[in-house]
Amino acid sequence: MMALSKRLFERIGSRKTQLALAIRVTVAAAAAYAIATALHLLLPLWAVLTSLIVTQMSVGRSLKATRDYMLGTVGGAVYGGAIAVLLPYSSEVGLLAPLVLTVAPLAFVAAIHPSLSAATVTAVIVLLVPTMHHADPLASAIDRVSEVSVGAITGLVISFLVLPSRAVSQIRVGAERLLELIADAFTELLAGLTRGRDNDALHRIQDGIGAAIVGLNATGAEAERERAAYLSSGPDTGPLLRTILRLRHDVVMIGRATVVPLPDELQARLAGPLAEVSAAIALFLRAAAAALRSGDGAPPIQPVHLALQRYADEVAAVRRDGLVRGQPGDMVERFFALGFSLEQMHQNLGDLDRVVGEWSDKSLNGRARRAGQAG
Repeated sequence: MMALSKRLFERIGSRKTQLALAIRVTVAAAAAYAIATALHLLLPLWAVLTSLIVTQMSVGRSLKATRDYMLGTVGGAVYGGAIAVLLPYSSEVGLLAPLVLTVAPLAFVAAIHPSLSAATVTAVIVLLVPTMHHADPLASAIDRVSEVSVGAITGLVISFLVLPSRAVSQIRVGAERLLELIADAFTELLAGLTRGRDNDALHRIQDGIGAAIVGLNATGAEAERERAAYLSSGPDTGPLLRTILRLRHDVVMIGRATVVPLPDELQARLAGPLAEVSAAIALFLRAAAAALRSGDGAPPIQPVHLALQRYADEVAAVRRDGLVRGQPGDMVERFFALGFSLEQMHQNLGDLDRVVGEWSDKSLNGRARRAGQAG
């Protein structure tokens, strides 16, 4: 029983971000209900639901959700109220035309701008609630906006005060995972030049990289939203995201150049240098990932320089010895494409070295001190 409890707490502890979100959502829902009830709002349900919608994984995402939901709600309330006033109805059949005129335009707008999807729901509620509670359309619109405002403000305040999670810290976690996946893919690709590739394993890694990039870009937008609102400090996320994306493209190019193993005579000469390149770059990528997460300075990149230089020297010797001549054209093309891709990756790893240094705690503290002195 003790061992089971320990494993359970360890698994929960490894999901601290998700646990914090669950706590924030719970507090936001309870607070929204209490406030809506104290204000005697008609439907506290909408305050609670709104608080659930706007309480997101990070403060930046909560800001966006609050803005979008409030814009949609106010727009839908105004439009739905206008339809109800201009096209009064006295029967269920008479309601059909106003309902169509309410839903169709707003659904079209929501299809173009999904962030305004709340407008359609709000307009329908404003149109239909008076028939259930015998209220006038203006009162229905005011009630709806009030309920949503209470839920949105409550959820946003809770996102700031209760175990707040900044998107900048999530960028570190997402970038760490992505760099580790790129290191795994790179290692598998270069190993394929001498032993053949495990395509199933490689596809799993590549799929993981694609999903991680989508998530990291979304988190980057949230981090920039926080920075723009002066809710968090830190470096611009753009250089980090662009550098990681270029490294992803390097892996794709290397994958195209390593479809089949090298010929035996080239393997005999290049297997050692390629293994050294693979080990040095993978080690640097993983060390850079750990440094981003911890805030330490960039790891030493000199081993990468040395490994790639030794590989370049051996490639030059192979060409001088004429081992490339007489090989099939497609093999020669892949051979030179591999060298070009490794050189491109070399440049991008240099950029990663610089960016990781900018994200170190020492660099951030120095930037904060200079900003304070300037102020």
